[in-house]
Amino acid sequence: MAHKILIVDDAAFMRMMIKDILSKNGFEVVGEAENGAQAVEKFKETSPDLVTMDITMPEMDGITALKEIKKINPNAKVIMCSAMGQQAMVIDAIQAGARDFIVKPFQADRVLEAINKTLS
Repeated sequence: MAHKILIVDDAAFMRMMIKDILSKNGFEVVGEAENGAQAVEKFKETSPDLVTMDITMPEMDGITALKEIKKINPNAKVIMCSAMGQQAMVIDAIQAGARDFIVKPFQADRVLEAINKTLS
């Protein structure tokens, strides 16, 4: 059975890129969200195996959303995504419970490596 993945990014183009990588590699994208508040709602609705979460988003940022998701399910698997040069945020994300971190622009093999490692 395909792993279910929720994609969270405020940029539709980024969501499309990740969705494309995942779909081509046998993952099922069960939802998309464009901000942290939507991400928390979609997480409740879809119970994904893994979430890819952008850090910088309107309404609720990725780290706040990560903490909310961890309250719902302490075992939730979340991989943070962000642009270069946000090391402090990466550390915050890992401390908040993120399993891994992918830097934009995405390299398909790095995305898959992070997801496969986190799911295994």
